[in-house]
Amino acid sequence: MHSLLLNDPHELSRRFNEDEAIWRCFREKRWLRRLLGPPSMLPEAILDDLDWLEAEREMRQVRAIGRFFPAPGKH
Repeated sequence: MHSLLLNDPHELSRRFNEDEAIWRCFREKRWLRRLLGPPSMLPEAILDDLDWLEAEREMRQVRAIGRFFPAPGKH
């Protein structure tokens, strides 16, 4: 199944666009932290990792597998 996704041009473009959105969000967060934030005692690499994780949480799409059940009485 995984190899099928790697050959699907739509999936490849979706992943590329998602990764690009994460990268742009990360760059903005890092720039704002450096510009506005006070100096930190933590190493720059750790602060970059934290910015990256936050960007991923904001931008990465979460896909769930399941069924949609409409609310009772709303058809």
